[in-house]
Amino acid sequence: MQPLSSNEQDNQSQSRTILIIEDDANVGSSLVQIIVEETQNLAFLVTDPEQALQIFEELLPDMLIIDYHLPHMNGLQLYDFLQTRQEFQHIPTIIISAAVPREDIQQRHLVALDKPFEIDELLSHIDNLMQTSH
Repeated sequence: MQPLSSNEQDNQSQSRTILIIEDDANVGSSLVQIIVEETQNLAFLVTDPEQALQIFEELLPDMLIIDYHLPHMNGLQLYDFLQTRQEFQHIPTIIISAAVPREDIQQRHLVALDKPFEIDELLSHIDNLMQTSH
């Protein structure tokens, strides 16, 4: 393995990890592809909350994108569960759904995107949240 040049080190230090929790694998894969191609961030997809909880044992993401309609629990229930753990309380979160419960989202001060959403709108929210969170 070759050492990284200073440019590569700069790029790596700027790249952050976004975990996407979306039960529709096609939508999730598209989001991963968009994020990786359009930002300097890494993106990973899990398709159910239980899988996400297992990943959280090994990975502390810099941002979460959570679909509201998930199997076994909804996206807000997953978010609320994560908020009980101190290490997750600072992680910016975007909730995506065809029918976002606006009042619940506002109470938690989260960003919500209605499906279908514009890619530029998603990228703008990612950029804004990443800048304000670190």
